[in-house]
Amino acid sequence: MLEEDLMEHKIVCPRCRQKFPLPSTYTERVICPHCRLENPILRKRSSSGNCMKEQLKKILRGSPKKPVASGSSLAKRPSFRALDQEPGVSAPKRAVLCGVTHKNWKYKLKGTINDVFNMKDLLTQVYKFEEKNILVLTEEQTDKRLIPTKVNIENCLRWLVKDCQGGDSLVFYYSGHGLRQPDFNNDERDGFDETICPVDFLKEGMILDNDIYATIVKPLPEGVTLHAIVDASHSGTILDLEHVYDRKT
Repeated sequence: MLEEDLMEHKIVCPRCRQKFPLPSTYTERVICPHCRLENPILRKRSSSGNCMKEQLKKILRGSPKKPVASGSSLAKRPSFRALDQEPGVSAPKRAVLCGVTHKNWKYKLKGTINDVFNMKDLLTQVYKFEEKNILVLTEEQTDKRLIPTKVNIENCLRWLVKDCQGGDSLVFYYSGHGLRQPDFNNDERDGFDETICPVDFLKEGMILDNDIYATIVKPLPEGVTLHAIVDASHSGTILDLEHVYDRKT
């Protein structure tokens, strides 16, 4: 049914690039919950189902995910020890290293994957991190969970801080494109939110500094050390920390 298909789709706001679900009922316009922009959706129910389907193709970004049969090869995800750990099992030293080249985009980057593996070598050889406790996300990974999409990066950041406790040492490293967008919450002194760009950000949206703070900074218990190194444009306040280093003082 077309209504059921519509409920499974999402749209990306052209102003703030954030993704949100379409309403379950037919409507001509919908308000973006992030920036309050009014987005046109589709015309009222038409007698021609084909016309509506064509309009959906033009407006909607992406397509609904198809369920994977339990017996298919796609359902058997490659094993990755860090992501496959049992709940409650955490290591005192953990890292998420993300390198995005955007190789299929005209603004592709060179060297980001090298950056990630150089950082991995530093952590394992100098700071004694165990390789099994380091998640490396690049476009070259064979494990689909480690492709640097928006969902995968967010999942790995949650893994980084899950069940951490005093004395733990955590590292988040990102090498890739960074952008900024107008601050619609009025909580930025410069009027902009800083962002990082997953490989699918044109479709799924960027990851905002507010979201990074809420995911890997706010949940930290006392005594946990987090090092975040972000090699991207507009990354000076990417963690949205309360205090900012002033080079003039």
